[in-house]
Amino acid sequence: MDLSREAAETVGLQAVAWLAGNDELLPVFLGATGASQEDFREGLQDPVFQGSVLDFLLMDDAWVMAFCEEVGLRPQDPMAARMALPGGETVHWT
Repeated sequence: MDLSREAAETVGLQAVAWLAGNDELLPVFLGATGASQEDFREGLQDPVFQGSVLDFLLMDDAWVMAFCEEVGLRPQDPMAARMALPGGETVHWT
């Protein structure tokens, strides 16, 4: 399923907000990416940053499911959103 860029940015913003409210997972994201809390706040509206948050969430099915259940998305929506944001294009190695 393809999402419009606008719909993808909405999902990306939801992911950023969800992660910001997750006291256990936010420090893991910050530690893994080297981002500061200031970087996190400044990146809220940036589609590239939103894509990095989705990349992080997509590393664990449990995180995807928790996010989707809380915001009312289908489990495939975060991946579709990631593909529509900058840097999410499918890479063809052949």
